[in-house]
Amino acid sequence: MIVCVCKSVSDRTIRASIAEGMDSFDELQFELGVATCCGKCEESVRDVMSQSGVCASRCGVTHAHPVAVPAVQPLMFYERKAA
Repeated sequence: MIVCVCKSVSDRTIRASIAEGMDSFDELQFELGVATCCGKCEESVRDVMSQSGVCASRCGVTHAHPVAVPAVQPLMFYERKAA
């Protein structure tokens, strides 16, 4: 399965790189180019790392599927008064 469409990186390529000794997201990002263009594949790459058993040490994911909570910014409206 293609994980990173921008760089055409598959889950097999990521697993092979992990088997060769790459055990951090930064190393995979540098060597394979994953998550360097649009960034949409980052969570999938981290999931593959988790499934490969390197997550506990250095992938940066605290649990299997991190929940992204968007920050809510209050809207402010300003009333313009005639001069």
